[in-house]
Amino acid sequence: MFYKELETERLTLRNISTEDRDFILSQFSDDDINRYLFDAEPLNSPEEAEEIIGFYLQPEPRGHHRWILINKSGGEKLGTCGFHGFNQRERSIEMGYDLRKEFWGKGYMGEALKAVIAYAKESMEIKKIHACIYIRNEKSISLVQRLGFRLTGTRNETFRGKEYLHNMYTLDI
Repeated sequence: MFYKELETERLTLRNISTEDRDFILSQFSDDDINRYLFDAEPLNSPEEAEEIIGFYLQPEPRGHHRWILINKSGGEKLGTCGFHGFNQRERSIEMGYDLRKEFWGKGYMGEALKAVIAYAKESMEIKKIHACIYIRNEKSISLVQRLGFRLTGTRNETFRGKEYLHNMYTLDI
């Protein structure tokens, strides 16, 4: 398997699997998590969670992947992170992530993303990682800036017939 599990000091980043259905449903039906996601409706059923998992379990090679962040000390699932939008010609990929509210501000996502960025550089030969972030998602913007991403543009995302301005950030690795 190309995508492997990753380890950090406090986390195991485990490849998403069918056993994560209830967590994915809980995660992507949560109002706090969906507040700044303007690409899909909140989940309403286990079947919708299975569709998301199925997308990330398509046969390899694939240009998208998702890891589940698991706290080593307690075993709880904290959130997810991963890639989509792989551009093979440019060796670039877009990164996405989400974290349960009770774990915000504790450094977990920064720790996870450092491991994911290192993996992209070393194993995937990625040259650029992009992040598309809603302009009012200040915590996420602060996170990517701390990781060395720079603002490279803006774009509107249309959701439910309304446009939402997003900043585009890029990390050259």
